[in-house]
Amino acid sequence: MSTKQIEVRLLGSLVCAMLLLAPFVAASAARQDPQQTNQQQRPRTVGSQGEDGNPQRVTNFATTEAPFEIALLLDTSGSTREELGLIREAAKAFIDLLRSGDRVAIVAFNNAPQNGSSVATIEVLAALTNDRQMLRKAIDNIGTSNGTPFYDALGRIADRVFRDPPSAKVRGRRAIVALTDGVDSSSDSGYDDARAKLLHAGLASYFIQVNTEDYVEDRLLKDCQDDGRLSLSAKQLERFRQLFVPTAQKEDYQDFCRMGQFERMDISRKLYNLARGEMNGLAKDSGGKNFVAATLQEARAAFAQVANEIGTQYSLGYYPSNKLHNGQFRQIKVELRSVKDASVRARDGYYAPKQ
Repeated sequence: MSTKQIEVRLLGSLVCAMLLLAPFVAASAARQDPQQTNQQQRPRTVGSQGEDGNPQRVTNFATTEAPFEIALLLDTSGSTREELGLIREAAKAFIDLLRSGDRVAIVAFNNAPQNGSSVATIEVLAALTNDRQMLRKAIDNIGTSNGTPFYDALGRIADRVFRDPPSAKVRGRRAIVALTDGVDSSSDSGYDDARAKLLHAGLASYFIQVNTEDYVEDRLLKDCQDDGRLSLSAKQLERFRQLFVPTAQKEDYQDFCRMGQFERMDISRKLYNLARGEMNGLAKDSGGKNFVAATLQEARAAFAQVANEIGTQYSLGYYPSNKLHNGQFRQIKVELRSVKDASVRARDGYYAPKQ
């Protein structure tokens, strides 16, 4: 009889879920303490709550060195030539820190002509590969864009980069690593759509948040006739209206140049806070993590921390007591017992298979 297996992994202190073949739940993990785990001190249950409040007995616990698959998203929107060079250097350093068996895809933004104007587009510059020379060449080819289709890029990664099911050795070991400020300006889709796609694909989300708020705010306050000024896009203004002032008239948020400086600043700050909250929430829900980089120079150190987490893992597994194949979300709580000075960052759960 054909059955489904759920794989739950802890990666760099996290738990994620993937669908496999058999009624067994497997996981990989890394602890946040400097000493090695005694593998005989394995937890007997997956947390005090287990799955949907029901304790689950762990049947397997061991270290694992399986490879990983990573989509590297580089947000280069509005970057200067100097900034673009720093982004390339940081991305190449990250590639060099990964293990030889890890496969990486490169995704970035660029401009493309459309109806007589230039629009921001998403480019998959390299599909998943462990060819380091090919990846470095793809990084050299990243460009800049006048907009940020961030949500569309997250959805594209789930739909295209990770379209094919994972091989046996990388089940539950897929992630997106994004260098970005997280502020979307031109997507056709929204955050909820992007989040659902990433979670259904079982991707752990790591965000390296580059602080561009002060730079953007200074230019938003300039007069619309001044050189070097920036403006909020029509999609940003409409998203702001829908989320923060849904009772306001749509036409009141269609002309950026008619807005006063206080209103522009208020909208910008709320959109940045929204972006930070969305990235924090997605990282937590998926078992990933956020890293803050005040400058692009600091992004290189943040990339090193991500690479370190991806390379340090443990594996655990259990047979879920809930045998239903109903496609519903199941919450997981993982807790280490009889292990001192250790902590776990865990994914909230997984989607059960459907019949």
